Amino acid sequence: MRRASRHVTVQPRRTAMSEVSTMTVDVDFTRGVEKHRHELRVHCYRLLGSFDEAEDLVQETFLRAWRGRDTFEGRSSFRAWLYRIATNACLDAIARRPAPTPTDTPAVEVPWIQPYPDALLDQAAGPDAEAVARETIELAYLVALQHLPAKQRAVLVLRDVLGWPATETAALLDDTVPAVNSALQRARGTLRKHLPERRAEWSTEASAREKAVLRRFVEATESCDPAALAAVLREDAVWSMPPQPELYRGRDTLIELWTPIMVGPEAFGEWRALPVWANRQPAVAGYAKRPGRDVYEPVALDVLRVEDGVITEVTTFPSAVFAWFDLPATL
Repeated sequence: MRRASRHVTVQPRRTAMSEVSTMTVDVDFTRGVEKHRHELRVHCYRLLGSFDEAEDLVQETFLRAWRGRDTFEGRSSFRAWLYRIATNACLDAIARRPAPTPTDTPAVEVPWIQPYPDALLDQAAGPDAEAVARETIELAYLVALQHLPAKQRAVLVLRDVLGWPATETAALLDDTVPAVNSALQRARGTLRKHLPERRAEWSTEASAREKAVLRRFVEATESCDPAALAAVLREDAVWSMPPQPELYRGRDTLIELWTPIMVGPEAFGEWRALPVWANRQPAVAGYAKRPGRDVYEPVALDVLRVEDGVITEVTTFPSAVFAWFDLPATL
């Protein structure tokens, strides 16, 4: 019988003191990254436009940070180091996305766009409310951002949203200051082309007029009144349902599409609507109690864009997003 080899690898014995020291480092590291979780999630969300992907990329950021924790030399702040990792992780994710498929019909510009609950934005704001200001988190801005090449998108977010100096932005992206400044100018020009007209006139915070429109939309939904819904829509209002590609335009067209689910033989039944806020915009969580059911079940979340006291755009998301808003599963 062959004798087993006596050679073994001896691991250095860890003393109780070294174990305590390692545990302290681990706990301190975990606390250090966790306190930046909310702001990093918003950062990833801006770059990606997807709440789901942002959640995943924050976890990826923490994993990369943990694996490379010994490489942090303190030349920049720990926060800046995490932003560098998060930004690069997002750029990698964008590079992996498939190219968009051409279509002959009017289509949603960014079918992967998802809403962001205001309650989580408030957690991310901290002492710097500008980091989650309405003008840089509303859906229209997020959609416009997605039209930028990935590097330009990162430069614009770091410089114009977070207010980083050109030198720090260049260091984070392993680029030169002239290249960063050039990318920023190109990004600003492209962004202006894709933002809605008169956007600069929008209120930067929830106005009484917006809240009044939200109440009217809720009442019209619960009363199943297409005429009341029409009264709060602008004539050229737009409706989309990401990730579905179709885009619908015009108040009459929208009411024609919505009426069958509210009244008539194909109607969903009784409706309840809960007002919420997403991306610093008014939103409505719709529930329907279908014939023969005992509870109201979730249908969709409508995020509204309001201008001059009327709704100019409705973006409808599937009920899967309700969990992000801590909305009840049924009513």
